[in-house]
Amino acid sequence: MAGSLQTLIRDLRLRRGRERRGLALAEGVRLVEEALAAGVRCRGATVAPALESTARGRALKAALEQAGVQLVQVSDRELAELADTEQAQGVIAVLEPRHWSWADLPARPGSVVLVLDAVQDPGNVGTILRTAFALGAAGVIALKGTAELHNPKVMRGSMGALFRLPALSAGQDQLVQWLSDDGVELWVTETGGEPIRRPGTRLSDGPPIALALGNEGAGVSAELSARATRRVGIPLVPGAESLNVAVAAGILLYEVTRAG
Repeated sequence: MAGSLQTLIRDLRLRRGRERRGLALAEGVRLVEEALAAGVRCRGATVAPALESTARGRALKAALEQAGVQLVQVSDRELAELADTEQAQGVIAVLEPRHWSWADLPARPGSVVLVLDAVQDPGNVGTILRTAFALGAAGVIALKGTAELHNPKVMRGSMGALFRLPALSAGQDQLVQWLSDDGVELWVTETGGEPIRRPGTRLSDGPPIALALGNEGAGVSAELSARATRRVGIPLVPGAESLNVAVAAGILLYEVTRAG
């Protein structure tokens, strides 16, 4: 089991390995804790002596054992060689992440789903997932060109949100079909777009919204923009060109989800 699990972990560090097997990696105490708390199935985990150097690490190891997860003991050096980070904290787990479907995206009045159009940086995608979950978004749709949702950097950046928030990868044609079938309005973000909130309106009483963000260079694609019901943005002071896409996502999502 030891050799086979380590081979599996090496394979899952590659995108083609994750896509072929339908598995993902969780590295570090916090992320593995979140996976267990969310009820994500764990296929196995490598653990090193560093994990037992803290009370929290010892508690996690005990929780993995109690959950019936098969543990493979390796040296700190061996685990460091398997890890994607410099500080692996003594644990790497192989997960069976939930594969969300369109049916998991609720299209109710006032709900908002984020659409990521070629947002390439894994750190930004992970942060957006974390922010979307914290601010009550109904889900996230990653279009072509967006960082893979189970990329290790996306997983870490999401801080466990990916285990609980409906998030799926899709083509633009699939998105358009969902918008039509579920009566969802498409709003795109762009420089110079109007503020989210109009005086005297209550977004919570309106139709469900798909809020699309593009990458910081090109923005939302022309094809997607052409289908938009609204073009929204964040007013900036003169001389400020743009915001980081993850920061912009947080501001816009707060505006569209807060009561009133």
